[in-house]
Amino acid sequence: MNDVVKTHRDGAILEVTLDRPKANAIDLATSRLMGETFKAFRDDASLRVAIVKTAGDKFFSAGWDLKAAANGDAVDGDYGVGGFGGLQELRDLNKPVIACVHGMAVGGGFELALSCDLIYASETSSFALPEIKAGTLADAATIKLPKRIPYHVAMDLLLTGRWMDALEAQRWGLVNEVHPASQLEERVWDVARLLASGPPLVFAAIKEVARRAEAMEFQEAMNWVTKRQFRTVDELYASEDNLEGFKAFAEKRDPVWKGR
Repeated sequence: MNDVVKTHRDGAILEVTLDRPKANAIDLATSRLMGETFKAFRDDASLRVAIVKTAGDKFFSAGWDLKAAANGDAVDGDYGVGGFGGLQELRDLNKPVIACVHGMAVGGGFELALSCDLIYASETSSFALPEIKAGTLADAATIKLPKRIPYHVAMDLLLTGRWMDALEAQRWGLVNEVHPASQLEERVWDVARLLASGPPLVFAAIKEVARRAEAMEFQEAMNWVTKRQFRTVDELYASEDNLEGFKAFAEKRDPVWKGR
């Protein structure tokens, strides 16, 4: 696509690489470009899974580009269709997205990883929210972290700005797996291929239900599922794939998913 946001496609998998030396920081222009990239992924029915990674081995991403801010980028400026980093506020993204984290995920870089469905990290990766030391708010992390890990652990990160290494992040369930740097991408691609071979309509329903149920009482969400009020659930229950899953199970064969 360009020198800053690079894409590589392999079948139904799209790999998106942020490459902004030295720290993969994200300014407004880069955020807008990332948003257009992930929007195109969302809207392309032939793509089923995305991988988010960055170039270099020191920084996954330093987050918000403070140099760009000093030169006039407003913190409340136009981040583009997907919000900061292209994923944070992208509506109706009902496909799996995997973060491949190598290096330091700092501030908005940490939030970029949090915007993904799965997080795989290298052994030398680390995470921090240093916004407190700059007198500002780690907004998305403040909303998301207490829902992902124990409240007091989330508050520790937010209130102190301390570093959390990859193994601690895995212990708290923030990171799915930790691997040696030399094996990380291979593992991420293995997972991506597994997901790409799976039922896309079910994945879409999982993502929509999980996302929207956060703001619902349990019974309300269940009623929405059983009454097919979620768009993706309605599409799934009326699909060829839904019937194919039952047939394949009964016939003791692998299902053939068509996404319709």
